[in-house]
Amino acid sequence: MRMTSAVLVGAVVLTLAGCGADRDDTAKIPATATGSLESLAAEVKCRPDMQTDADEIRQALCKNADGKFVLATFATDRGQREWINDAKDYGGHYLVGRKWVAVGDDGVVNALRGTLGGDVEVGTDHSGHGAKHSG
Repeated sequence: MRMTSAVLVGAVVLTLAGCGADRDDTAKIPATATGSLESLAAEVKCRPDMQTDADEIRQALCKNADGKFVLATFATDRGQREWINDAKDYGGHYLVGRKWVAVGDDGVVNALRGTLGGDVEVGTDHSGHGAKHSG
């Protein structure tokens, strides 16, 4: 009987801790922004330096007070997902909205999230691979 009570109490504590954390994080994140590359760039106060301006993808380098990042918009959800899946092989942090993505270091992506909303995705971490082979 003691074991059952301990497990139940542990489950309740974990549940309450998780609920509190989710509530706090959600309160700080605005609704996910939408719009053109230029309107998204204006929201985060950067002047986009266009690198690609095609029907399927528009991509620009941006810099604001938070740092440097890449901002891209896509014609389709599928095109966006394919681009992200390929890009994540190179590592990095991705702030993902509907038909747009911002790519930068962790600090920049989290700062952008405070303005643009969206979901954070992390690419593959390759930092440990070199250390394993040396020595």
